[in-house]
Amino acid sequence: MEKFILPENPYILLTPGPLTTTPTVKAAMLKDWCTWDDDYNRIVQQIRADLIRLASPSPGYTAVLMQGSGTFSVEACLTTAIPSSGKLLVLANGAYGRRISQIAQRQSIDHLTHDTGDLAPPDLKQLENTLASDPGITHVVMVHCETTTGMLNPIGAVGNIARQFNKIFIVDAMSSFGGIPIDMARMHIDYLISSANKCIQGVPGFGFVIARESVFSNTCGNARSLSLDLFDQWQTMEKGKGKWRYTSPTHVVRAFAKALEELDQEGGVVKRFERYSQNNRYLIAQMKEMGFTPLLEERFQSPIITAFLHPDHPGFEFKKFYHGLKSQGFVIYPGKVTDLETFRIGNIGDIHIKDMARLVNAIQSTRY
Repeated sequence: MEKFILPENPYILLTPGPLTTTPTVKAAMLKDWCTWDDDYNRIVQQIRADLIRLASPSPGYTAVLMQGSGTFSVEACLTTAIPSSGKLLVLANGAYGRRISQIAQRQSIDHLTHDTGDLAPPDLKQLENTLASDPGITHVVMVHCETTTGMLNPIGAVGNIARQFNKIFIVDAMSSFGGIPIDMARMHIDYLISSANKCIQGVPGFGFVIARESVFSNTCGNARSLSLDLFDQWQTMEKGKGKWRYTSPTHVVRAFAKALEELDQEGGVVKRFERYSQNNRYLIAQMKEMGFTPLLEERFQSPIITAFLHPDHPGFEFKKFYHGLKSQGFVIYPGKVTDLETFRIGNIGDIHIKDMARLVNAIQSTRY
């Protein structure tokens, strides 16, 4: 049998995930694993321990993995964490915050949504007033990095307010965990949700929830779904020492374990944050020189992904621009803001300054 050689990537993914992964993460998927095997389950247990370590230096947290995309884990968390008697306050300022509201509506979770639009952060004064006037609210949820625009939301400030009013705080850190320093204990986060194919630089196939165990342990029987019962999944993993309830994405899990190793080798979340931030600063500076305008004010901009307004150029066509860049080895994202013409360029994954410099050259040479 001939030795298998990994094919080269046809292009670099400048997206908020799935993203460009290292050859070694890809290679980790070339072995088959049995879900019942002790060696595989030890990998799962190590992943859980590593996630807890990344989430906070403080004790009292646990981690549970869930099959599917990140949205599966968001829905699993919401529908398990919130009892039928609970009420959810959703802080939304983009498509993914609004998706949380949609989940709550579909699952008949009593909820209230504060939507500040795509270009503004949550209104902290409105949050305080609402929590003071509505004692029925039991949970507050928000997105950390809203990749609709690239906005980085103030989870620390919101966590302090939620703590002040004794509310359970849930953070969708899908596109930030592993790439931006977060301390769940210091930020008073009770549940943090993320996915394998984001800043930890694995591949799609599962998400995970890191939870304050004293809060999570009281959620038995809350779940509105069999397959998305996060509490039952957690209990199975605890008792089975890494066993999943149903068939797990074994190849993806192994790739994620390798990605976690590589995160440590890079110097941890702080060093990865520095690389992403450097990519972002360089990109924005170069794009401005070429006449492109960032959508957000600098104070709101995350290092994860940046939205740019379509240039004031009568001949600009995004599809032509997109395919021109793709032909040179780069894939970017269309815009997601409803009332403005934008496109988005991500900085996460196995992306370095040299790649951003090549992208700038490609943009300069692309006719649009």
